[in-house]
Amino acid sequence: MALINPHINFNGNAEEAFTFYKSVFGGEFAKVMRFKDLASPEFPISTAEEHKIMHIALPIGKNILMGNDVPEIMGKVNENENRSKIAISAESREEADQLFNGLSQGGDIEMPMEDSPWGSYFGMFRDQFGIEWMVDFDPKYKGQI
Repeated sequence: MALINPHINFNGNAEEAFTFYKSVFGGEFAKVMRFKDLASPEFPISTAEEHKIMHIALPIGKNILMGNDVPEIMGKVNENENRSKIAISAESREEADQLFNGLSQGGDIEMPMEDSPWGSYFGMFRDQFGIEWMVDFDPKYKGQI
């Protein structure tokens, strides 16, 4: 069965926030990726953003707290609303497709399900009620991150 994990967007201070969360919850980061880790001719990264967090994950019990810095080209995050997404870690590609297709009906797809540059099968959408979701299947973790 899929896990549901919180995902928080930040305006450039994701690493600081997650270092604080780690000091409270304990544990170690399961994953830390910076925007520079994905830089390529198809996905150029500015010098100002290369060290910002593209993805960070902190296991807390059976759940994962995840977050990222929003790239400047996408604008600032309104810190009073639309700051978080519900992230679903599926156990298979088939489950990821089923959840994505079901939950996105009547909504707006931001990124269709596809193989991502970071190695997982990933998609994002805002559902018909305005809730933002991310669906991910990573064969290395099978629903754990």
